[in-house]
Amino acid sequence: MSSPFFFFVLALASFRLTRLFVYDAITSFIRKPFHEIVEETLPDGTTETFLVVKGKGLRKWIGELLSCYWCTGIWCAALLYAGDMIWPAVFEPLVFVLAIAGCAAFLETIVQKLLF
Repeated sequence: MSSPFFFFVLALASFRLTRLFVYDAITSFIRKPFHEIVEETLPDGTTETFLVVKGKGLRKWIGELLSCYWCTGIWCAALLYAGDMIWPAVFEPLVFVLAIAGCAAFLETIVQKLLF
């Protein structure tokens, strides 16, 4: 780690990459083979949605990983850090783009909370 600044940038990039894999609709195609969304109507008429992990073995492990923000975050941080150490010409721009997107997500959340 070259500086506290890069540590902060890497943390923001890890945050954004993790959210991309675990929550964002644009990457739902990655989660689809491992997750099933089940809707259940409760006795009071409300509908509750559940995530069910599919399969066994490796498929189930990946499904569990992609359903856990903390678990996926560790692997995303490791990937970005190792990638930057091994192949900085490719990973450094990726880390900065993800960090900028992560920072923008924080700012958007703040603006939404202040305006609405």
